[in-house]
Amino acid sequence: MSAIDNTLQPGGITAPAPVATPRAPVWWTGLVAALAWAALATLTIAWPNAVAGFSDWAYTAEFGWLAATLAAALLALSVLPGLPTGLTRRAHVAGPWLIALALGFGIWQLVTAKLALLPPPFFAPPQSLIEVFATDSLKLLDSAGNSLLLLSSGIGLGALAGFVVGVLIGWSKLANYWIHPVLRVLGPVPTTALLPISFYFFPSSGSTAIFLIALGTGFPVAILTWSGVASVHKNYYDVARTMGASSWFLVLRVAIPASLPQVFVGLFMGLGAAFSTLVVAEMLGVKSGLGWYLTWAQGWAAYPNMYAALIVMAVLFSGVITLLFLVRDRVLAWQKGIVKW
Repeated sequence: MSAIDNTLQPGGITAPAPVATPRAPVWWTGLVAALAWAALATLTIAWPNAVAGFSDWAYTAEFGWLAATLAAALLALSVLPGLPTGLTRRAHVAGPWLIALALGFGIWQLVTAKLALLPPPFFAPPQSLIEVFATDSLKLLDSAGNSLLLLSSGIGLGALAGFVVGVLIGWSKLANYWIHPVLRVLGPVPTTALLPISFYFFPSSGSTAIFLIALGTGFPVAILTWSGVASVHKNYYDVARTMGASSWFLVLRVAIPASLPQVFVGLFMGLGAAFSTLVVAEMLGVKSGLGWYLTWAQGWAAYPNMYAALIVMAVLFSGVITLLFLVRDRVLAWQKGIVKW
């Protein structure tokens, strides 16, 4: 009797051999990152702070245990199978940065709290930021909200005005004749140099800040929108005219869509001027805002608060740029088949 017939007998049926599940490979970069954060935790907790008078930096132990928790999480991501694919993919992308951050925090901890190579209170250890965020978060959030309100108002008005002016001088020879020289004269002037005049003409420091932010944003948007409209090939207009297109159609459906890539370049250029103008304007007159918070912290020699405000400012401005990237990708989706992003 054959082996196949034997398996069909009542006593001869055998279960198929189990298939071994392949084990997920070890994430070595994650292991290095876990080791780096564990070393940071050990350094923070086991090595006493050295500066006389500042040896009791608050939240030192909490910062150490936070580093230890992150080290344990990275260790789990490195060796444990069956974790969510999206989580592991994001962690693998951020792996080298996680190592760099641990090393950076370790050096920061050494030169401030442990070896006192940088003098306090001008240079504080990283755990001092935790203290600021824990005790002064409401004031920071209120300042960030007011800065975001001023920034969005100024950028919105400036982008709209710059876009309209750019389309006008790119399409109309008459507008080009009268407006272009004004832009060439006033555009390169730094907006912060106009602060004394602006405070005279506007009733409040908030409206002054909005005007200056709009001015700094509108100039590059106007120039690059004009360049984009003026560089549209005349064949596009000829084809549209042969199909009976009116002047409004040529502007709205030919000139403006063709100039949108240049418009977004102008917006990105205007954001830098808007950020610097916002901070300077808030330092001089407003009652709340990140620029005001920086001035207040400097006046009280609260340098950890200054560093915390700078971090909030960096996150806020980076978020604005990221949002503009998302809008650009959505509006210019037709470019993805032409240009490599």
